[in-house]
Amino acid sequence: MKGTPHFKEEQCTPALNLEMRKVLDLQAPIMSLQSVLEDLLVATSDGLLHLIHWEGMTNGRKAINLCTVPFSVDLQSSRGSFLGFADVHIRDMEYCATLDGFAVVFNDGKVGFITPVSGRFTAEQLHGVWPQDVVDGTCVAVNNKYRLMAFGCASGSVQVYTIDNTTGAMLLSHKLELTAKQYPDIWNKTGAVKLVRWSPDSSVVIVTWEYGGLSLWSVFGAQLICTLGGDFAYRSDGTKKDPLKINSMSWGAEGYHLWVISGFGSQNAEIESDPKSIIKQPGILLFQFIKSVLTVNPCMSNQEQVLLQGEDRLYLNCGEASQTQNPRSSFAHSKHKPSREKSSFAEGGLESQGLSTLLGHRHWHVVQISSTYLESNWPIRFSAIDKLGQNIAVVGKFGFAHYSLLTKKWKLFGNITQEQNMIVTGGLAWWNDFIVLACYNISDHQEELRVYLRTSNLDNAFAHVTKAQAETLLLSVFRDMVIVFRADCSICLYSIERKSDGPNITAGIQVLQEVSMSRYIPHPFLVVSVTLTSVSTENGITLKMPQQARDAESIMLNLAGQLIMMQRDRSGPQIREKDSSPNQRKLLPFCPPVVLAQSVENVWTTCRANKQKRHLLEALWLSCGGAGMKVWLPLFPRDHRKPHSFLSQRIMLPFHINIYPLAVLFEDALVLGAVNDTVLYDSLYTRNSAREQLGVLFPFCVVERTSQIYLHHILRQLLLRNLGEQALLLAQSCSTLPYFPHVLELMLHEVLEEEATSREPIPDPLLPTVAKFITEFPLFLQTVVHCARKTEYALWNYLFAAVGNPKDLFEECLMAQDLDTAASYLIILQNMEVPAVSRQHATLLFNTALEQGKWDLCRHMIRFLKAIGSGESETPPPTPTAQEPSSSGGFEFFRNRSISLSQSAENVPASKFSLQKTLSMPSGPSGKRWSKDSDSAENMYIDMMLWRHARRLLEEVRLKDLGCFAAQLGFELISWLCKERTRAARVDNFVIALKRLHKDFLWPLPIIPASSISSPFKNGKFRTVGEQILKSQSADPFLNFEIDAGVSNVQRSQSWLSNIGPTHHEIDTASSHGPQMQDAFLSPLANKGDECSIGSATDLTESSSMVDGDWTMVDENFSTLSLTQSELEHISMELASKGPHKSQVQLRYLLHIFMEAGCLDWCIVIGLILRESSTINQILVIIQSSEVDGEMLQNIKTGLHAVDKWASTDCPGYKPFLNIIKPQLQKLCEITEEKVQPEAFQPVTVGKTPEQTSPRAEESRGSSGHGSVPQGEVGGGSLVSRREEDTARAEEEETFQDGTYDCSVS
Repeated sequence: MKGTPHFKEEQCTPALNLEMRKVLDLQAPIMSLQSVLEDLLVATSDGLLHLIHWEGMTNGRKAINLCTVPFSVDLQSSRGSFLGFADVHIRDMEYCATLDGFAVVFNDGKVGFITPVSGRFTAEQLHGVWPQDVVDGTCVAVNNKYRLMAFGCASGSVQVYTIDNTTGAMLLSHKLELTAKQYPDIWNKTGAVKLVRWSPDSSVVIVTWEYGGLSLWSVFGAQLICTLGGDFAYRSDGTKKDPLKINSMSWGAEGYHLWVISGFGSQNAEIESDPKSIIKQPGILLFQFIKSVLTVNPCMSNQEQVLLQGEDRLYLNCGEASQTQNPRSSFAHSKHKPSREKSSFAEGGLESQGLSTLLGHRHWHVVQISSTYLESNWPIRFSAIDKLGQNIAVVGKFGFAHYSLLTKKWKLFGNITQEQNMIVTGGLAWWNDFIVLACYNISDHQEELRVYLRTSNLDNAFAHVTKAQAETLLLSVFRDMVIVFRADCSICLYSIERKSDGPNITAGIQVLQEVSMSRYIPHPFLVVSVTLTSVSTENGITLKMPQQARDAESIMLNLAGQLIMMQRDRSGPQIREKDSSPNQRKLLPFCPPVVLAQSVENVWTTCRANKQKRHLLEALWLSCGGAGMKVWLPLFPRDHRKPHSFLSQRIMLPFHINIYPLAVLFEDALVLGAVNDTVLYDSLYTRNSAREQLGVLFPFCVVERTSQIYLHHILRQLLLRNLGEQALLLAQSCSTLPYFPHVLELMLHEVLEEEATSREPIPDPLLPTVAKFITEFPLFLQTVVHCARKTEYALWNYLFAAVGNPKDLFEECLMAQDLDTAASYLIILQNMEVPAVSRQHATLLFNTALEQGKWDLCRHMIRFLKAIGSGESETPPPTPTAQEPSSSGGFEFFRNRSISLSQSAENVPASKFSLQKTLSMPSGPSGKRWSKDSDSAENMYIDMMLWRHARRLLEEVRLKDLGCFAAQLGFELISWLCKERTRAARVDNFVIALKRLHKDFLWPLPIIPASSISSPFKNGKFRTVGEQILKSQSADPFLNFEIDAGVSNVQRSQSWLSNIGPTHHEIDTASSHGPQMQDAFLSPLANKGDECSIGSATDLTESSSMVDGDWTMVDENFSTLSLTQSELEHISMELASKGPHKSQVQLRYLLHIFMEAGCLDWCIVIGLILRESSTINQILVIIQSSEVDGEMLQNIKTGLHAVDKWASTDCPGYKPFLNIIKPQLQKLCEITEEKVQPEAFQPVTVGKTPEQTSPRAEESRGSSGHGSVPQGEVGGGSLVSRREEDTARAEEEETFQDGTYDCSVS
């Protein structure tokens, strides 16, 4: 038959004929039917149980009357009572093969379990047990694998019972019930439980209620899905839907489908346009599920990958890695891994694209299984992924196939006969590049263990086959060993090794050890998983031979939810390894089994070792359904001391997590899971057919990947048990994890919430212990303050009673230089202390922040101090807007320059306050600071601190810091410098100042080029061209201090550039919008939409046009000059001796500021650094034109002499420049001698009117703008006439009055 042309057709469902064989009249309505091996058990409403042989004969056996069956609480009672009422009968029953008996529900709501005492079904031989407390049972379902009986109750809950092995009594295992916390509006309005159905693989149970709704639960009670809340219960417009009512349901093959017959079509009848289309008969719905590979192939639990399998596709979490083709990157460390899910579903109406159209960024990697393989082998029964997450193998009805995520190709059997001749029975696993599987060979009627190499063709010729005695039920791989559990309840260990057999590589398998378990296992089907681990009760320190700690120490067996451990018996004589070759070495026998835990669904261990994280890697992780997770943690003595004899070496810690665990990332302390998420789509439907009408009831379901941290639970459990030392060891080993601070915060927060809100007093509070524990870590201060700020104010006193006074913690932050954390404590102090205290601490912090240049923090502190002062302390300052980026190194003078254009702030007319407001930063001292309450004590207090800081910066010659400080905090630098001109703003030592500036601004000291001795530049012939080149090279908008209104700027640029034409824009963008420009200054711009966003891009473009003009003219001049080699060298030397572009801009800005403030000695120092004689000229012009303090002149004179002397001895590079400005210095000496009476000097006081100060500013501006472009070079036509300048100035004054002045500081 195989391989024939009609092969596919023959795979179709065969035709079936049904004939009636016999009619039996039992004379009463039949309540329930059950098949028991060769018999049929029928319960009728007259209280009888009929046992009928399948042949249709009654075999002469009498019907059993329920009233004659004794019932008791357990099987040990001497005699049971009988059902004492007449009309008792069975409403529902189900046979449980592994318990050998019936779970029954009686018509009065009592439930019980009837079992034959011996092998015969007669009234005398039956005995019943029942629980005393269930009186409202409605239905029952039995899980054979876990020996559980689920009884649905009228209250809406499901009670799950198991049978006690020793007494035979019924014990309550757990309940499946909705909680008021999760479903506040529906939890007690569901009606009675209508149907309960276990899935074919016994891993989940589905429950539906009288009033509708579906819910899916894991074996031991973890809720996976419920359709009574969220999108299931509400439409997208918020109206409530009728829950889906279910009359009957049944699972499909392998549990991938749920077939449902829905209630009668009353829902949504009103929206039907055509009355004929209203459905009168029930509808059939099909729900699709995907399930975790753990449900069928538990050997996958030692992997950190997550794999979900559907009937024709796989979902896995390591798709990212396979696309990058990097074998390591997929391994366990992608933080957003997805997860395996017991079962989660997509709505049946859209099967084709259902689950693959996943929403959100947490995508699965979906692998569609080869259709060629599925054609004859649907559905998929097992799947497995290798350690690196690059290869997947799947098993269907016959054979198997595997897929590489790197090449995106499937590999199938070349010979279909070989594929159809094997049925995989015990699952499959990867070992390096090999696939290990247990199968049944149909043609030879033989159980086999086979190993296939992934890289060779899929053919039995390349497989290594080992015959097995009995059917294999489970298989698992641990390091280089394979462990197999067989149907005869024996466990067999094999060693597996790679063999190079000529050209072919195969794997060899040898039996190592067999262990019979039949004494302990009542039925082989009950074994859920079998794993080989290196976990043992001894934790490796006390072993006689420590290297054995990594060997296969013990077998973990999950027997119907009971976790049983068998360790190697080390009590006998130890075999020394070197005596025998490794192949012949005799393995130690196993000790009798020990029960570790109950209600276990999954077990995770790893075979990796890591000295740093021994706690996590040598632990055993258990998932226990509704009870959460448990970890069996090893306890290590500190510093390898001898362990205490009274301390156990392992401890079982329970903890709750919010997701269903599907994989454990051991080193990363994360649990991965999957969650069923829904998307409403009912509004998209036209609702014109019956199918859609049912579909509308159900949202679209997607499966999402989730993960959760569990470390804080474990630390807390250890602290609770006074194992602080162990908790510390564990926490220190994980302190490098990126979310470790979050772990500490979570632990503190959870304990605080629980204890501070507890109604009863707590005898032994945990909070002080947790607080003490957290102090062991450097993150202590942040952890406490973050926790406090996320907790309500009422709990603060309780928190700080445990962790310490916030004032002390604040001071600790300051000592540790952690200012941001200190600022957070300030907010707490403001709420807990009187304003005076918080003001005192704020001042401390403000001064420290100024010192460290934390400008954002300074701005917040200014606002904070003002809020306290103005009595706003009840409302803490709002959080800063996201628009303020942290400061860049440059002066952000576009956004918040507060130069007052040669007038100090005090004498600006009232109409200009709007300007002043926009010039100060959004969050800094607001406009109020200069307005009505400028005389308030609070502002005075802040100003005093700012002045003190500025004075210190000047005294220490920290000009760069001063510039940043003024630009960032909107400090009135010019007006302050005017006041301090003869005090703090004096230069005491020119040489020290010069050196310091060179260092601060990374400005190279000048050097003399060898060729310059004979250079024409020496006599000044080409000096102007050189300067122009330098100027244009800097492309510097601050070169010409044209503080002009935009209009005049445009006029001016037109007159300068009338002969250039279109090139203007190109040069423009190149020079003023180079990347450095924007990086340095434009990052902190305030909102562009502001009334005047100072220095927006357009301002730059317009103002830099003068620079562009210079470019062009220099180019033109160059064409007429023929420069010699030495001259070019000189120019390049000049260029090389410049500092960074940013420093140059900053220095020019400072030069302008000092010029405006009249601090001429500073101007001289900056002029020297920039080495521009024009600057020095300009200063001398000012000195001549206005009365300048004789003291200052004297200072400048002595300072320059000191510089000259220093240059002669230490820095000859300065000599050429000093020689150039010698004539000016001569002039200076003369001026100094003229001014014999310095007392006559009147300083430009604050009270002076703008009219008086204007000419000086104008002059300085004019000279700074044009001093460096001698008239002869430029040519008469392009120089701006004096009259034009005047109109420009008038316009400037005018626009300034309007308050909408765009300050293009260029």
